[in-house]
Parts: sequence; structure tokens; C-alpha cells
Amino acid sequence: MAWLITKYAITAALVVLISEVAKRSDKLGALIAALPMVTVLAMIWLYLEQQPEEKISNHAWYTFWYVLPTLPMFLMFPMLLPRFGFWVSLVASAIITIVCFAALAATMKRFGVFLL
Repeated sequence: MAWLITKYAITAALVVLISEVAKRSDKLGALIAALPMVTVLAMIWLYLEQQPEEKISNHAWYTFWYVLPTLPMFLMFPMLLPRFGFWVSLVASAIITIVCFAALAATMKRFGVFLL
């Protein structure tokens, strides 16, 4: 139980750190958020919990493919925000991400990469 609490605390601290830095500097907050720290932490947790190398490797592999369809969201959200407000822009960005993911999954399936 202590291990689980430690994992939650460290992971949550990372999110809080990013939001606090972003309050002071948009660019630095975005830079820290763009670093794959959550993925690296997840791989560290998997390793420390003695998961097989294949599982850790697969985590990194699929993370790469799952990041790609999120990229359009980061372009569209700032364009939508002034026109539609925060919540509508956020929901629209999430829908854009889902559509991009579905398109990527369908495309990659043709090349033998199964994302679903």
C-alpha cells in the first residue's frame, strides 16, 4: 500500500509542478509538460515492479503511436479558445484527437501495427 501511495504522490507532484511553473512561464511550463516524464515514470514503475522487458518495451512503442494523434489538438485548441471558450474548445479538441486516433489506427492497421 505504501508503494502505491508513493507512486501516486510522485506522479501527482509532477502534475502540480507543471501547473505551477506554467502559471509563471507559459513556455517553461509547456516545455516541462512536453517532456515525456509521465511515460518515463510509468516505465520506471513497471521496471521497479519487475514487469517483463517486453511489457516495458511495448509501453514505449504504443506511447509513440498514441502521441501522434494528440498533436493536432495542441494546434487546434489555441485557435478554438478565443472563439468558443475553454470548455467547448477542450471538448472539440478531445473529439479531434479521437478522430485522429481512429484515422491513425485504421491507417496503421494496413501496415501491420494494431493500435486497438
